[in-house]
Amino acid sequence: MTFATRTSGMRALARRILGAAFALTLCLFIAPAQAADPIKIGFSMALTGGVAPNGKQMLIALEIWRDDVNAKGGLLGRQVELVYYDDQSNPANVPGIYQKLLKVDNVDLLIGPYATNMVAPAMPVIMGQKKTTIGLLALGINQHFKYPQYFSMVPAGPDGIKSFSEGFFKIASEQKPKPKTVAIVSADAEFAKTAAGGAKANAEKYGFKVVYDQSYPPPTQSFGPIIRAVKAADPDIVFVASYPPDTVGIVRAIHEIDYKPKMLGGTMIGLLVTPLRAQLGPLMNGITIMESFTPAPTFNFPGLQAVLAEYGKRAQGQKIDPFGYGFVPFAYAAGQILAEAVTQTKGVDNAKIANYIRSHEFDTVAGKIKFGKDGEWAQSRMVFSQFQNVEPNNLMQFKDTKHLPVVWPEKYATGKFIYPYADAVK
Repeated sequence: MTFATRTSGMRALARRILGAAFALTLCLFIAPAQAADPIKIGFSMALTGGVAPNGKQMLIALEIWRDDVNAKGGLLGRQVELVYYDDQSNPANVPGIYQKLLKVDNVDLLIGPYATNMVAPAMPVIMGQKKTTIGLLALGINQHFKYPQYFSMVPAGPDGIKSFSEGFFKIASEQKPKPKTVAIVSADAEFAKTAAGGAKANAEKYGFKVVYDQSYPPPTQSFGPIIRAVKAADPDIVFVASYPPDTVGIVRAIHEIDYKPKMLGGTMIGLLVTPLRAQLGPLMNGITIMESFTPAPTFNFPGLQAVLAEYGKRAQGQKIDPFGYGFVPFAYAAGQILAEAVTQTKGVDNAKIANYIRSHEFDTVAGKIKFGKDGEWAQSRMVFSQFQNVEPNNLMQFKDTKHLPVVWPEKYATGKFIYPYADAVK
């Protein structure tokens, strides 16, 4: 072998070694970059303030969903990352948060926010960026915006805002003798005012005369004067649309003045929260409330129990609802819907995702979900339940429907309605 031949061979070997080293180095740089490129899903959440007891449940549910997805390899081979900020239950904070999520954090997808009051101010920002979102338990949002990339994770159905009071007035209309007059009390905020509007429409539909219709400012703490004014109007039935803090004040005021209309209840969001139920105890007996989810056997959908069991573990020590029936299934289901749409459209194109969601039915832990007009559920699944024989200081009594049976509609009923209200209070 000549010197030239040896030199040429050594150069070829050197090139191969350098090429292999370069390829290895390139892999070392590329692999971390790919691993650090998750699908980012953004939202604001009420983690402090008036609706934080519900917002914290939603966050845990979304974290469980994220962990379940990532344990299976993520979406499109990428891990899922949740990017969120506390909106402090304050609608004024929401637009800025969504601007940051979309323009600074550059999230790929959106969920939420939670609650009507927070979803409404987020919509102009979301629409401006042509993003898709699945709102969490917001009422009647798209009746204003008509945005084709908005979907509602609340089982209101095609009647929208009316479904939040339909059962209440239907039950009242079937009593003998039929009550004739109604008082409507609501917080002066987006959700409560919308629910109250639906209540007025249903009052007219079922032939009730509205003799009192007033709202109160959210900071209200003393509800005695309000309830006395209602009592003075002498309605047969009383419909209330309230948030967690004011729900407690209203229930206590009703008992302080010993007020007993023939029927009492409504969309009293505070009574969906188990710790508040335990706090109020027997004071809730006879109150009839709207529920969007319940531990009735007919709501035991595939996969639900595993999610609720994991939620129960993570909720320990956080001073929030230990069961999560009213909120956890919907947040987890929102993640399931988004995951299926991303997988089937093979990307994070928001318009394609919206088209897929609009045209398909989904199997979720919250049941089968298909969206119809304005992104609302194609069919309503609202129920009304009545507190009965509630015991003091017993949180575990709300693990099933024994003390809060579903009384409407009949296909979901787990108990009989007690009328008048005074008989259920005994």
